[in-house]
Amino acid sequence: MCGIIGYVGEQDAAPILIDGLRRLEYRGYDSVGIAVLEDSGGIAVRKSEGRLVSLTSILEESWPHGRQGIGHTRWATHGRPSDANAHPHTDCTGTLVVIHNGIVENHRDLRARLEAAGHAFNSDTDTEVIPHLLEEHLKDGTDLHDALAQAIEELAGAHAILTMSASEPGVIVAGRKGNAGGVTIGYGEDEMFIASDLPALLPHTQRLVFLEDGDTVLIRGREATYRNHGVAVEREPQEVGLDPVSAAKGNFKHFMQKEIAEQAEVVLDTLRGRALFGESRVDLDDMARFCELLPQVRRVLLTGMGTSLHAAMIGRHYFEQIAGLPAECDNASEMRYRGAPIGPETLVVSVSQSGETVDTLAAMNEAKERGCPQVTICNVPGSQSSRVADAVVYTRCGPEIGVASTKTYLASITALYLLACYSAQELGVVDRERLGGFLEPLARLPKLVGETLTHDSIIEGIANEYYQHENFLFLARGIQYPVAMEGALKLKEVSYIHAEGYPAGEMKHGPIALIDRDMPVIAICLRDALRDKMMSNIEQVKAREGIVIALATEGDRELEEKADHVIYVPETSPLLAPILASIPLQAFSYHVALRRGCDVDQPRNLAKTVTVE
Repeated sequence: MCGIIGYVGEQDAAPILIDGLRRLEYRGYDSVGIAVLEDSGGIAVRKSEGRLVSLTSILEESWPHGRQGIGHTRWATHGRPSDANAHPHTDCTGTLVVIHNGIVENHRDLRARLEAAGHAFNSDTDTEVIPHLLEEHLKDGTDLHDALAQAIEELAGAHAILTMSASEPGVIVAGRKGNAGGVTIGYGEDEMFIASDLPALLPHTQRLVFLEDGDTVLIRGREATYRNHGVAVEREPQEVGLDPVSAAKGNFKHFMQKEIAEQAEVVLDTLRGRALFGESRVDLDDMARFCELLPQVRRVLLTGMGTSLHAAMIGRHYFEQIAGLPAECDNASEMRYRGAPIGPETLVVSVSQSGETVDTLAAMNEAKERGCPQVTICNVPGSQSSRVADAVVYTRCGPEIGVASTKTYLASITALYLLACYSAQELGVVDRERLGGFLEPLARLPKLVGETLTHDSIIEGIANEYYQHENFLFLARGIQYPVAMEGALKLKEVSYIHAEGYPAGEMKHGPIALIDRDMPVIAICLRDALRDKMMSNIEQVKAREGIVIALATEGDRELEEKADHVIYVPETSPLLAPILASIPLQAFSYHVALRRGCDVDQPRNLAKTVTVE
């Protein structure tokens, strides 16, 4: 996760920035930097590839002194980790600086336009278009707040941006677009703070404002001025308790709600430094042993339990369609006992958010005894699964407190997609152009996840209508079938409603007997190769007076004539569509459980990590 920190007040800014970045180090990063508006009136930028210690050694030689500044830790997306690509970035004059969390999806077009206007670029990043764009708007005589409000509307994607200018001392301007990256404003005594996460703020203040989509803010001294899409708005600070639980929960009622809302940023953070869009390449850490073993691989076996198993089922499609490897998926508790004929030619990919799930570890140990090369998808560095496997792809989600997995599930799917792309790249089965075609939709994915999250009120309304039903059927086909399984599991976990996920082709082979006017059917009917077959299933449900709640691709109005309710998700690559389709089902389960008075974060009889058989 990229870390963002900003300060304006009466104290020396650089120590506050460094301390804030240190508190955000758990997010991980590959480069780091700060910018301070010095008392002399100029902006001092200090940045470095690598860890914070590299920056502090530079600062020992030349410590900038001033009472405002911004700081950043970066995961690379466009441009390799380097001193030049580290944030902050400046405009042509060097008097304006920017730090940024997000992916500028249209950066190539913007860069070409700005270069034609005479702007010189010094990095390979997408972020650098932002200070030059601001420079253009400032030429019209506008102020920095107006300039950012105008510039952010030109940026495709989801973003969190901080900027300051030597021409406007005592001022920092920030903005948020979409849901990939939080921005929190902290109110101190005669000083103001901005950060991407609470650990950097709580040592200084508990009076906070969380920026909303479309918000921009100007902070100075002891005050902040807010706008939303250019229109002045009021944002009242709220007190956040100092105890770790309430502080971590922020302004959300439950951790499950918070963790669903974090998913745009989580997907982005899983991609950072790995999907190198400008180079049409995937770069995964510590994969030397994996690359050594990969040439002998002839097939892939994916395994996991519960939600992780559903992610693995989606990953099966990725290895087959991207890497061209035959793949199968097996429940870890079954795999360990069935004596599968596996060996050095079988790549075993395990998925476990904790890395400590007993059945998954047992399956991994069985695979190790058979000589299988192994990769694990995991959220916890140093976990047991990371020690058993030959390589690890960490999901970088941070702690997931809610027992029902949400953000780690989406991150696991994203990581599996990257691993399949990386395998195809290292095996040489895709050229750069084709791999770029697989990677390109990933650049837009965090924004689309954020857009999907905005439908929460519609989903809440549907949940309020059906929360008293005791049975649900989830239907889907192809790559969406595991999403139906996961949707049913979430409903069971948090609301204690009986629910089943089925491949829709199975409907006539038994489940159709259950359908009547009391049976809600959630049908995943996105615009893909199997859409028409799903439409036929929906018609069969309606013919038996069943209730249909359909998930559809935006613009598919035909479903409104057939279903009782339609929830729309944005259009994306069919391979990535399961990520978007999963979000409404998570939200539906949450709202149903809430209406039923269930303990959303700690459902009965469930543990976050199953460490006994």
